[in-house]
Order: sequence, then structure tokens, then C-alpha cells
Amino acid sequence: MIEFKKVTKYYNNHKALNNINLHVKQGEFISLVGMSGAGKSTMLKLLVGEEQLDDGSILIDDIDMTKIRKSDLPYLRRKIGVVFQDIKLLPKRTAFENVAFAMEVSGHTKEQINKDVPRILELVGLTHKTHNFPHEMSGGEKQRVAIARSLAHRPVLLLADEPTGNLDEINAAEVIDLLLKINELGTTVLLATHASDLVNKIKKRVITIEGGQITMEQEKGKYKL
Repeated sequence: MIEFKKVTKYYNNHKALNNINLHVKQGEFISLVGMSGAGKSTMLKLLVGEEQLDDGSILIDDIDMTKIRKSDLPYLRRKIGVVFQDIKLLPKRTAFENVAFAMEVSGHTKEQINKDVPRILELVGLTHKTHNFPHEMSGGEKQRVAIARSLAHRPVLLLADEPTGNLDEINAAEVIDLLLKINELGTTVLLATHASDLVNKIKKRVITIEGGQITMEQEKGKYKL
């Protein structure tokens, strides 16, 4: 589904990524692990076209990211859901309205929105918070709304960049359980994190990144640094 071929990315003459090669199959759950600044977030940003690589190529469903036109990026991004540590919910909109807004900008009809949003909120366990505003929710609940929003356009790929960074242990575990549930339903998940205890519980494929390079790959791995 995803292929990094000799990918290199510079920031101010510093190699953020150095000759990265990686294959991701449809339906995989992969933890990208490494310390802050290792290059995890850069890899995710390249996948959504937020950053441009300097050398090599990235293929997503056989689409070459180095050749895609800017006008076609929004269509590619509809295949990809993104969840960040910085949740960025719309503060004056309810859980329902936050998810609905993501569907509106993707061109869904009001009928589709009214049908799908309740199902998505049920999937993430937030039916009881449908009409609550962000300030009325816990950190874990807000992150689940963010995940619900990322699922609004039924992505085939979900990118999660340190989604548990601001959460306590219990809420972090709940978010990881939700990501695993979404993966079991068929969505490919790439999780960037340095939370070793959570990675060790997941027991899925682990890619270790150090200094912009992949230093280890484990099929059912643990956090090793």
C-alpha cells in the first residue's frame, strides 16, 4: 500500500530522513518509534503532502507523491485520516458537529452526515457525548472525537502522530485500543510514538527510527532503544 524508496528529507542542510526504505501492506498496524526529532513526524507529513521530499520517492496505492499535482492532493488526502497530539477540535462545536464538519468539507450530503456521524461516534464509544462541547469532555474523550473526525471520510490509511502524548495512562490505553479496533476493521494504521509501554502491549510490527534512519524492524516487536 505504501512504499518509501530511498527517501531523503533535509531541513536547513540537516538530514531529517536519510535514505529511508519501507514497505507497508494494506491492513497493517505499524508503530514508528524513536526519540523526539528522530524523523517519525516527518515521515507522516510526507505521506499527506504537508512536506516535500528532497530525494527518492513515496508511493501510496501506486500514486507517486513526487509527481502528484497540488490540485490532486485533496483527493489523495480523503483516503488518509490524521490524528495529532494537538487535538485542534472546533471549541464552539459539539462532538457531532466536529465530525459533521469534516464530512461537510469532503462534500458529503446532509443526509449522509446525519446517517454516518452517529455510527462513527458509536464506534469510538462517544454516543453519550454527541451533544457535548470540547470543554465538557476529558482529554481522552476529546482525542476520541479527533479520531472520529479522522474517520469521517472512511480513510484506508490512518496516521496517528503521538496521539497519547497529552493523556494519562488509562486514557492513553483506551486510545490505543480504539486504534487497534479500527485496524481490525481493515484500516491501515501508522502510529508514531515514543510511549514504550503502549508499544509493548500492541505487539504489532515495530519500526525503530534513529537520526533519520531505520535502525530496526520487528514483526511483533517491542520498543528497543
